[in-house]
Amino acid sequence: MTSKDMDTAAPGHFIRRIISEDLARGKNDGRVHTRFPPEPNGYLHLGHAKSICLNFGIAGDYHGLCNLRFDDTNPEKENEEYVESIKADVHWLGYDWKDRLYFASDYFPQLYEFALYLIRAGKAYVDSLSAEQIREYRGTLKEPGKNSPWRDRSVEENLELFEAMKAGAFNEGEHVLRARIDMASPNMNLRDPTIYRIRKTIHHRTGDEWCIYPMYDYTHCISDALEGITHSLCTLEFEDHRALYDWFLDQLPVPCHPQQIEFARLNLNYTVMSKRKLNQLVSELRVDGWDDPRMPTISGVRRRGFPPAAVREFCERIGVTRNDTVIDVGVLENCVREELDRTSPRVLAVLDPLKVTIENYPDGQVEMLEGINHPNNPDMGKREIPFSKTLYIERDDFMEDPPKKFFRLGPGREVRLRYAYFITCNEVIKNAAGDVIELRCSYDPQTRGGQAPDGRKVKGTIHWVSAQHAMQAEVRLYDRLFMDADPEAADGDWKAGLNPDSRQVIKAALLEPSLNAATPGAVYQFERLGYFCMDGKDSISEQPVFNRTITLRDSWAKQK
Repeated sequence: MTSKDMDTAAPGHFIRRIISEDLARGKNDGRVHTRFPPEPNGYLHLGHAKSICLNFGIAGDYHGLCNLRFDDTNPEKENEEYVESIKADVHWLGYDWKDRLYFASDYFPQLYEFALYLIRAGKAYVDSLSAEQIREYRGTLKEPGKNSPWRDRSVEENLELFEAMKAGAFNEGEHVLRARIDMASPNMNLRDPTIYRIRKTIHHRTGDEWCIYPMYDYTHCISDALEGITHSLCTLEFEDHRALYDWFLDQLPVPCHPQQIEFARLNLNYTVMSKRKLNQLVSELRVDGWDDPRMPTISGVRRRGFPPAAVREFCERIGVTRNDTVIDVGVLENCVREELDRTSPRVLAVLDPLKVTIENYPDGQVEMLEGINHPNNPDMGKREIPFSKTLYIERDDFMEDPPKKFFRLGPGREVRLRYAYFITCNEVIKNAAGDVIELRCSYDPQTRGGQAPDGRKVKGTIHWVSAQHAMQAEVRLYDRLFMDADPEAADGDWKAGLNPDSRQVIKAALLEPSLNAATPGAVYQFERLGYFCMDGKDSISEQPVFNRTITLRDSWAKQK
């Protein structure tokens, strides 16, 4: 890296400062090589998005490389569905690993050979204690552990037993392979951690080739070294594991010794950020799968209509620190609003229709009015919107006895129809139950386009659709999944705080006909209502589905 390159990658957060200092000293021969190492045991959430943006972003900033590596060492919980979803998530966020896709299972042969190396060096042994006994012997934070009675087995016996473990001669739980380090260490991770355990489970990639599987702490650091990683970035819960990371690499003839650096994970209020808990929501059918638009998964926010640029901006905005903090989800929502305000075309839609008949409009006449697709971006063009005698407006845009500052439609009141005409409400039609079912209005034909030639002004502008031309759609109004800012702080079940109104379904919303051309994933601003994304999973041609991505304003701030 040249001095000019280093200027373009100027230090920002503490990880960038560390890397810049490493480069200035010539460490790692001037290389920067990171990795994103998910376990394929669930769908990724927004906390993983922070790690993806950090690892791939650091590599990009310093003209380095970033690998995608699946730490697939637990065959009981991993499968190809999760692998493919993770690859899709990384690509959606805008990153590409190119030819650097790896799996920990790629290294099973080398990991096994390294285990034999540790045994021969007297650094590992086969332990025959049960899992419960191993926990008991491990000690506590205040008391040292004690040595297993099998700790001093001979090298020959350990080799024989370990090879028999690999050959499938023992049942699960009969033996494990442990590193021989220090049972009195104040760091619990160094108290002879398990390296291998027996699992007679089919692996999603290696099938039944192996019946012993390496542990994460052992696998991860060796995988980093074999791939030439320079900076192994992980969250703070692995800080106490760093000594073990370094111990393994110091004992083994690996090609390099990466540096582990820890940063604070992403914690968001009004949600949970745990794959285990998110899996509970899915398995207990409290949500409609991992990609439910209420879920904080990357696939969930993608289906809801969050733009990848907004997620990247959010990760940049919150920064990278070593201090655990809880980020207000409003920061993410504002990033989404800002991006969608800039990029989303505007359309007219009515979610709770109230019929309007314009009595003095010619029967059978249809006009094509001009609407702009974006008020601040002329390049997005214009569209034609059909106007006819019978329209629908939003029900809450009418009040029979409106208060003084209600600037929408009421008996005898005049309002502007967006892109159309001024109309005045002349008569209110009700059903037998007293519900308003229709408004009979008149229009001023001189106000086409929403301007009066005599200069008179109206304070209210409302949206509408032509009854004859409107397309019908299902609209799902999504809101925050939990009612409490900290769902896990409440006594008892953390799921008790689930928001019963986190999804409301409108079966027969009416949209302007231009949305017949909408494609799955496209996001629009329904004027005055919010941002909505065409659902790519449940939409059908006869009944498209639109998910509310986000409201125009933060309605939750008013509730606090």
